[in-house]
Amino acid sequence: MLRALLQTTSFQSLKFVNMSSKAAGVSRSNQGLLQNKVALVTASTNGIGFAIAQRLARDGAHVIVSSRKQQNVDRAVAALQKEGLSVTGIVCHVAKTEDRKQLVATAIARHGGIDILVSNAAVNPFFGNLVDVSEEIWDKILNVNVKATALLMNLVVPEMKKRGGGSVVIVSSIAAFTPFQVPYTPKKKVCSFLSPFSFLQRSIISKFSKILFISLTSYKVKFLEA
Repeated sequence: MLRALLQTTSFQSLKFVNMSSKAAGVSRSNQGLLQNKVALVTASTNGIGFAIAQRLARDGAHVIVSSRKQQNVDRAVAALQKEGLSVTGIVCHVAKTEDRKQLVATAIARHGGIDILVSNAAVNPFFGNLVDVSEEIWDKILNVNVKATALLMNLVVPEMKKRGGGSVVIVSSIAAFTPFQVPYTPKKKVCSFLSPFSFLQRSIISKFSKILFISLTSYKVKFLEA
């Protein structure tokens, strides 16, 4: 399934997401490829996350989009449902335990399980020198960008196991390999350790699911709007 997902979303060659009118004209030749699969996409009401959710739904998946703000969720769901896609949404701040639990519970209640998790949520509240980063900022970045992904997988993987397996997609950044922001860069490097070569994949998750680690280039990423 993951190989099919790679082929249909062109993740291997994706360099940026263009949310222009061209996006609406994406071919639906693969519609049904992910029929009846259930996908969770965090930070998916705008930009990269929205495009991923849109393509998963166009390929037949039941998609649950999420955002910290209800108005963003409502807008994204309305736009995708207007295409006739199976999309619902829920407010979810990934750094909040109860929000993560509710996101997973919603998918199970509406569709009976989870097959795909796309962890796209991230924040970057600071630009400047490393020595100027406060403990509060470090905590926020690590809680949202790193810990939340790991803890969300803790909830999702057991549900994937019940369905015979699944796919986890972690959206990272080229910053993990070519530093250009602090402290965003080290956070993305940490995310790389959740890739298919990580201890998580080898020890626990490899039995039940597949993990894909994606590094995207910087292109008008709006950290605070999803």
